Amino acid sequence: MSQKNMREIARQKRKRRIRKRIFGTEQCPRLSVFRSAKHIYAQLVVDTTGSTILAASTLSPEIRGEIGGLKKGDAAKKVGEWIGRKAAEKDIRKVVFDRNGFLYHGRVKSLAEGARESGLQF
Repeated sequence: MSQKNMREIARQKRKRRIRKRIFGTEQCPRLSVFRSAKHIYAQLVVDTTGSTILAASTLSPEIRGEIGGLKKGDAAKKVGEWIGRKAAEKDIRKVVFDRNGFLYHGRVKSLAEGARESGLQF
């Protein structure tokens, strides 16, 4: 197997191990993060109903104007701030952070810090 496949397999193992313990409810939804090579995606998910309350990414039209020439880490922070503001408008203060098997550094950490700065608690 190639090195890329081995990394993806390891991430999927971490994801399964983490998701055994993490569960989003109406009062405390799950903030799920996905990181690709170019973009970062975040969504608030209620696992009891299987629905997404709110979603944001670097591709979202509302955010895309703000992150025009920013680096990927700074863009991730903007996405976190935006999702935190929108969650506050829907009276959501507490979330469970799901890093989706990604290591907590770099863009994932920047998104989490941005969400915390805008008022989300996790």
